[in-house]
Amino acid sequence: MTLATLITLSRLLCAPLFAVLAVRYGQSTQTATPDELTRWIAIGIFTLAAASDGLDGFIARKFQQRTKLGAFLDPIADKSLLLTGIITLTLIPWGEGWSIPHWFTLLMIIRDIIIIVGIAILYYVNKHVPIKPHWTGKVCTITQMTLLGWVLLQFIPLSPIYPTAIATIFTIWSGIEYFREGLRQIRKTPKTSQ
Repeated sequence: MTLATLITLSRLLCAPLFAVLAVRYGQSTQTATPDELTRWIAIGIFTLAAASDGLDGFIARKFQQRTKLGAFLDPIADKSLLLTGIITLTLIPWGEGWSIPHWFTLLMIIRDIIIIVGIAILYYVNKHVPIKPHWTGKVCTITQMTLLGWVLLQFIPLSPIYPTAIATIFTIWSGIEYFREGLRQIRKTPKTSQ
């Protein structure tokens, strides 16, 4: 158990804590006095957890703390934080008009399920899955985090539909690119003789 892995685990634990606070704040917006302290604590926890993604990677590289456990937990922690944030802000609005559309969250979940099923199929066929991140996947994550930040911070008095539209484009585009990469890897698989 290295420091880098402990940071990754803390990010994993921050996701449910953020969800509890986000629900509490969302419920308080139904009253005349929303609980702004709870809102800012939720934002702080989410921001620290998101920032820890770069920190654990830096520590793992700088101090030779790369472990199989850390490599396994890191993408799970990243995805759980992002999904928790998006699902929570879909189900619990943070005020009038400050929520993520249900259809976007459904699209995101379907895309992730297709990718997971694709990885399972590739592993079954090839016995290994060379993960090759595509730039659209990275931009997809950035646009999804921007959408989350848009709803969390509410600094710009414009509907979240605008960042949702941009995130939708890259969610679909990256899903198509990963699907195409999966097909390419299956076609490269040498055929066994009958």
